[in-house]
Amino acid sequence: MKTYLCFDFGTRRIGVAVGRDALGTATELAPLPAKDGVPQWPMLEKLVGEWLPDGFVVGLPLNMDGSENEMSLRATKFAKRLQGRFGKPFFMMDERLSSFEAKGMVMQKGGDRDFGRNSVDGLAACLILESWFAAQAATS
Repeated sequence: MKTYLCFDFGTRRIGVAVGRDALGTATELAPLPAKDGVPQWPMLEKLVGEWLPDGFVVGLPLNMDGSENEMSLRATKFAKRLQGRFGKPFFMMDERLSSFEAKGMVMQKGGDRDFGRNSVDGLAACLILESWFAAQAATS
């Protein structure tokens, strides 16, 4: 059973989730504050030390036509930095519509717009990680 940390990259907050491949499910963790996409590395190091992941999954924010954009490049750069700092592999996962889906789920549970906007990061990371687990299971 392998453990993965998943990140929904953002310029002000980075959503975080953790999950184990054998279960195929993810749990939302508190988002990491970021400044122009740069995380609070000490907080991230603490997470890695606590969960001891076997790898990282990072959401890849593609355009709806599948092409890359500036955020795609920044998310990939973040993933490469994770690998460089912690020596663990990273995997990119298409995250198109994950934040939109997460906002809808929060609103459905009675959250208001501000609540939804501020709380979807971890939920989006959960959706990304669970999608990645499903894709891995489908190919094995």
